Amino acid sequence: MNPPAPRPGGPAVAQLDERSIVRERGDRPSHGWRAGVFRMSRGLVNPGLGDAERARQELLARIRRPLRGAHRIAVASIKGGVGKTTVTACLGLVLSENRGDRVIALDANPDAGTLADRLTAETSVTVRDLLDNITTTRSLTDVARYTSLAGRLQVLASEQDPAASEAFDRDEYERVSAVLTRFYNIVLTDSGTGLVHSAMEGTLALADGLVVVGAPTVDGASRAAKTLDWLVAHGHAEQVEQAIVVLCCDRWSREVDRDRIRDYFAARCRAVVEVPFDAHLATGGRIELPELRPATVDAYLALAAHVADGFR
Repeated sequence: MNPPAPRPGGPAVAQLDERSIVRERGDRPSHGWRAGVFRMSRGLVNPGLGDAERARQELLARIRRPLRGAHRIAVASIKGGVGKTTVTACLGLVLSENRGDRVIALDANPDAGTLADRLTAETSVTVRDLLDNITTTRSLTDVARYTSLAGRLQVLASEQDPAASEAFDRDEYERVSAVLTRFYNIVLTDSGTGLVHSAMEGTLALADGLVVVGAPTVDGASRAAKTLDWLVAHGHAEQVEQAIVVLCCDRWSREVDRDRIRDYFAARCRAVVEVPFDAHLATGGRIELPELRPATVDAYLALAAHVADGFR
């Protein structure tokens, strides 16, 4: 129905919406001295947001970018021990805590992966159980029988028996992915060490986004570079151009030129994020977001924002 026409000679009738009828309140600070002044004055004095808080709000706005359909993100590295599982876990936690849709993290490591150990410590039910019952999995409730929960993040553990996990191949990965993308908006895959196993082929073939993990060390940087080289050589040049490189800085040396490493990956990929050392992550135990240093949280917010920039 069209809005009523204004009376002849009268003022134009404006649409009534939030922008037109709610008085400007300004941004309300929640941290630091600005928040203290706001609370002490009962809101009468509002100094506005500081630069850091404004930057964080801008990151959150990017993270909450609307997403149509499902988006699959592969987290990969040609080398183990650089923090790939930690990156998958923290990225999943940040995305799930700051978005309103459904996020799941899948451990596709063929060698008894530790993603569930880092998030929920629940590995009694795994992706193998889902595969065994995949023909009768028809609803979100059915899928939830095979996952565990870390905050708002659903976690699907890898098979812990190495003999059984070797059978997790491309076809089975694609079958699992088809089920997950029916019920989840964002599917994160911790792809395991290496790039040549069959499940990794399926991960790369279906991925809408790619995160490559390395470190600001000679071996960590060179292995991340070789990961990109391998991907380009095997037909994934476009994914490399749009990839995000994460440099886990739990190991570093003043003898290494970190700026040069960062610039190298920035020239090859869409973005580079450096994650600082964090004692909580270094334990190798269960990850809890409130226990992370503010600088670590900021790094993962930046990573999540870069990932969300790729949503279509």
